[in-house]
Amino acid sequence: MKYRKRGLDSRKNIVFNIQSIILSVLMAISLVTIIVMGLLLYHRFKLALEKTAVDNTEATVEATVDRLNADLLDIRQILNGANYNVVQQFDISSREFSEQFSLLYETNSDKIQSVALYDQKGNLIASEPVAAEKKNVRVQTQEWFKNAEDVIENIHFSTPHIQELFEDGSYRYQWVVSLSRYVDVNKGEIPETGILLLDMKYSVIRDVMKQINDCSGGIYYYLISQDGEMIYHPRGTELNRGLFEENSLEAEKYEDGTYEIRSNGQNETVIVRSVAYTGWKMIGVVPESVQVANYKNFRYYVFATILVLLVMLLEGNQLVSRKISKPIRELDASVKTYEAGGKPDIYIGGSSEIRHLGHSVQKSYEQIEELMDEIIQQQNERRKSELDALQSQINPHFLYNTLESITWMVEAQENEAAVRMISELAKLLRVSLSRGKTIIPIKDELQHSRSYMNIQLARYKERFKTEFRIDKEIENYCIVKLVIQPILENAIYYGVGNMDEDDDGMIIVTGEKRDEDILITIEDNGMGMREEVLENILTDSSKVPKHGSGVGVINVHSRIRLMFGEEYGLFIESEPDEGTKVTIRIPAIPYTPENAETLELQKYIQRRQADEKE
Repeated sequence: MKYRKRGLDSRKNIVFNIQSIILSVLMAISLVTIIVMGLLLYHRFKLALEKTAVDNTEATVEATVDRLNADLLDIRQILNGANYNVVQQFDISSREFSEQFSLLYETNSDKIQSVALYDQKGNLIASEPVAAEKKNVRVQTQEWFKNAEDVIENIHFSTPHIQELFEDGSYRYQWVVSLSRYVDVNKGEIPETGILLLDMKYSVIRDVMKQINDCSGGIYYYLISQDGEMIYHPRGTELNRGLFEENSLEAEKYEDGTYEIRSNGQNETVIVRSVAYTGWKMIGVVPESVQVANYKNFRYYVFATILVLLVMLLEGNQLVSRKISKPIRELDASVKTYEAGGKPDIYIGGSSEIRHLGHSVQKSYEQIEELMDEIIQQQNERRKSELDALQSQINPHFLYNTLESITWMVEAQENEAAVRMISELAKLLRVSLSRGKTIIPIKDELQHSRSYMNIQLARYKERFKTEFRIDKEIENYCIVKLVIQPILENAIYYGVGNMDEDDDGMIIVTGEKRDEDILITIEDNGMGMREEVLENILTDSSKVPKHGSGVGVINVHSRIRLMFGEEYGLFIESEPDEGTKVTIRIPAIPYTPENAETLELQKYIQRRQADEKE
């Protein structure tokens, strides 16, 4: 049965793990799918985020440039209005000129800091608001003046600077952007030329640029002149102190468009747009650090999403794995119940493959049951045949001698002795048959042995003596029948049977329980055995002379070991002319019908395994 048990254990392990295997496979597939999808989603988002940031920056730059164009157009129109509607329309010495010049300033004072008219030599002709000119101011040397003289057709824009032309009683420093142009001046009959100066409030530009930088989220915008000079930067203070560097000179070389550059040790996306008429350029910068921050935020979102999906998939996969493995677990449970001794119907359900497997298992068990019944029947018949063969080995020679002795006693009119002989023979045969059983109580085996020895003593005319020293406690333990009698037979034929009466031949049978074993010893003081006979008596029957019934100790030794295991059997000690001592060692198993039946079945199983090995 060991081969069958190994197969069942192997199948049990497979069935036991199938749900975890299915769950592991589903989780592995889910995990790989989620990770791959997460990476693809992250990469897609990264590209989309970069494009969105650049698109938004481009849109902001476009909108801001449009607004600056509109504001600067207003300033140019104010300057042109001062030229065409005031300077060229009225004589500078007239009252109308002063009124219109003042009205022009007051109308646009929210955008302009001041407006002034200088002659060709740099002398102040008029200014609004009215203020005293600072001493030692040489306007001819200032950039706005020289630019207006060099190119007389254009309006010239300066970079932001502090206005230092007029006295300011509040001692405030006003940042302005100066617009200047060459103009014709009406002064009586003599035409003259001059320079018209309009100082635009720097706040016009600063407010627009500050507004978009305040809500840019790390993206920043700055404004440079056509020479790369900084007009506005959100980190202007840090630039002036040398704490921050801006690549404005490089940006000044770029045409309008979008560029990828490396600045301050990191990659940046730069959007360049020109401000109309001025030559200024507005720069929008998208630093890599802004993108990285957005990536990190999205990574957290992706990781959280993956975690939630994994939890959901774990629950879903558990339900799926239980659903898939349930028919197999049901089949396994029914098989285990069957192996434990129950007789349930093998589970048949689930998919067609599982149903087919269930039908196959059920059919296999039915065939096994039929084969088991058939084998048990065959084994019983074989056991009976073995018993018959055993009896045929014992009966012919021994019975012939015994009956011959009874006949002699009857002829000699020794009727009482003949009656005793017949009575002992009857007891001997009753135990020998034992209703076909192999396992009997020790007391029955001893009764069989005593009857046998009584018959032999009668035949041998009391030439030797027999003594049984048996502890009462061992009489109700199990023993294989017909194991003591063959040893007694050998003790007679190999030991005391050929001794004279004066030699005091003796056979002593002892029995005791020692620990968890039963020891039954048959000891005689006969001729003993030679060493070569002793070495082969339990292993090679061809080298041991046979007498008596011919059963022999090898038969006894083999039957005990077959029934109880390799550690049990016969142990023989012998010295020539000293005698022989044979010890039967068997386990201490109380005799009950249940124990006897278990041992009988065990013998059948062991016999079957031996047959299979053969």
